[in-house]
Amino acid sequence: MRILIVHNLLWAHYKASVFQALQNLVDQRNDLSVQVLQIARNERSRAGLETTTDGAPPTYTYNYELLFDRNLEEISFRERARLLLQRARAYKPDVINLTGYYDPAQLLLLLWAKVNGIRVIMQNESTAVDQQRGGLKERIKRWVFSQCDGFFCFGSQAADYVIQLGVSPTKILLRKNAVDNNALRSVYEQTVPFRNQQQQALGLRPNNFVFVGRLIEVKNLPQLLASFTEASKQSKNGADWGVLLLGDGAEQANLTQQIRTLGVAEQVHLLSGRPWFRVPEVLALSNVLVLPSRSEPWGLVVNEAMACGLPVIVSDRCGCAVDLVHNGQNGFVFDPDHPAQLTHRLIQFMDGAIDAKQMGEAAKQFIAPYAPEIVAQEMLDGFIKITN
Repeated sequence: MRILIVHNLLWAHYKASVFQALQNLVDQRNDLSVQVLQIARNERSRAGLETTTDGAPPTYTYNYELLFDRNLEEISFRERARLLLQRARAYKPDVINLTGYYDPAQLLLLLWAKVNGIRVIMQNESTAVDQQRGGLKERIKRWVFSQCDGFFCFGSQAADYVIQLGVSPTKILLRKNAVDNNALRSVYEQTVPFRNQQQQALGLRPNNFVFVGRLIEVKNLPQLLASFTEASKQSKNGADWGVLLLGDGAEQANLTQQIRTLGVAEQVHLLSGRPWFRVPEVLALSNVLVLPSRSEPWGLVVNEAMACGLPVIVSDRCGCAVDLVHNGQNGFVFDPDHPAQLTHRLIQFMDGAIDAKQMGEAAKQFIAPYAPEIVAQEMLDGFIKITN
């Protein structure tokens, strides 16, 4: 069986670890081969985050070709379509895994595959609640999905959305998402012994909530800052806690102003974005991850934090909340329309009413089934199922 995978970004490290694990499985058999077509190196909004002068990322050696060594937005439909069809014809796959339904070039490849009797698995990360749904776009999506033989979904909510659009549950071949747990945990464990020293050097509090991601409106960071300010006033230990916002984005100036207005400049620190493999350096300075987004198809930073043994507080609008957050065991889920819920959870951690260490251990246990090796095996099982 010849497996062809089409993916948008070479920079997407979370997929690289899964593709590597899949390659390792394929290499153990003589009847399988896999090829990954990476369309672009990166996209503009993430430019610069794939390299660093301090440290190097893990090396992945799966079989791939980078079609265009530039940003995704700079590649025309004609360019993408021409090379995708050319490479597919040359590779002669038995099954193709497409990144998504939103790229016309990949939809053209879908039609080519159907004409030539090639099976197609569609990846889906969208959920019913991450955007307003309805109208012509949804009808087109129904038709596109009806042409696919199987689906790899980013979690239960993404799978439920596909089923709502008329797909048989038997076609859902995967309901998980993974990051490189081992690489992340290794960096965290190397950094955490120097936690106190680093906190003092940066002027941080001994305990911190941390957010990781782009500083954009949908992340709902003003609510996090407002809830933290209120919690800090109510908690007996409020002065010992801070907030770390790790990332860059359009809302940075507004957040800086809000921090001044709230009077928490000594407790809240904005840290510039960094490559994914250095994020655990900041997680090591933190106690709890908070992801307050109003819309989030999944939320891979929750995987990352749990792999490092951090409890999590996650908005119920994040796709991962259903699958990864076991309420009261490794963290909490809250409704972003009710800010008091977030404030209450922050106070509980500040007051020591929760055993954060025990929650962190539970987090590592719950994230174990979301390892790249397990996700890759489920992908391979899916490829084999639909080609047989």
